[in-house]
Amino acid sequence: MAKNKLFRFVVIFVILLAVVSALFFFLREVFSGRLIVRDYIFQIGNFRLRWYSVCIATGIFTGYFLARRRLKNYPITPEDLDEGLFWGVIFGILGARVYYVAFNWSYYSRYPSEIWKIWHGGLAIHGAFFAALITIYVYSKLKKRFNFVHAADLFTSVLPVAQAIGRWGNFFNYEAYGRPTNLPWGMYVPPEKRVPGFDMNTHFHPTFLYESLWDLAVFVILYFIVEKRKKQFGETTALYLVLYSIGRFWIEGLRLDSLMAGNLRAAQIVSIILIIFGASWYAYLMGKDKNNVQNKAQVQK
Repeated sequence: MAKNKLFRFVVIFVILLAVVSALFFFLREVFSGRLIVRDYIFQIGNFRLRWYSVCIATGIFTGYFLARRRLKNYPITPEDLDEGLFWGVIFGILGARVYYVAFNWSYYSRYPSEIWKIWHGGLAIHGAFFAALITIYVYSKLKKRFNFVHAADLFTSVLPVAQAIGRWGNFFNYEAYGRPTNLPWGMYVPPEKRVPGFDMNTHFHPTFLYESLWDLAVFVILYFIVEKRKKQFGETTALYLVLYSIGRFWIEGLRLDSLMAGNLRAAQIVSIILIIFGASWYAYLMGKDKNNVQNKAQVQK
């Protein structure tokens, strides 16, 4: 048994090493500008299978697979998860689009036909997140077999890995990058993909990569540590709000294509609100747990 476990570990390690190595050399070529990637995999007539869609779908199914593995820790059935995912994806995409359009209304009010053309780009993760939470809340009230915090914890424990994978869609679109940089890992952006006003710059911060790595770290913390050690439901969601938002606030400050609320970056405003709310919620849960422990100790005396 020990030998089998060791063998599986070695195989997994070798595969991961090979994947990371291949990805490193691939990114080196792209970031240097020696290799230009395209935003689609193949085209048949007017139909294009875009990398952006594939990355988002891959992220969703990866999160779904990992959530299924954790169902034994939740009062949620596989059928509930499947149905919840179905409605969550629909309303999540709708929320992501509504959020993006709302903060770009000056453009979409002039070209209303573009509102429905999501294949032209324009989805905001905060809009998808809020819409998914509302869907989870309504769904939990309808089912009455589990509470909102149960589903929210399951959702936020796997959401970061879905976000980490989905961000690579920005890579293939040459979007969501940061300001110009001379750092060795600066990403080359073709002239036609550069933000107006930065036409003479060639290399930019790969903020998609920064956020992908940050999301992956948040996923490891929540899924493998917090989920196994938490004492109350709600802890995972509260910590997700804090950890994800800290990274998003910093990374958003580097981006050139941020959604704006007046003169402020919308994502940074939302991040601050979520950090405060998440930290307050987590402090409340910790205080509640401490009181429970003290009450039990008094009863035992």
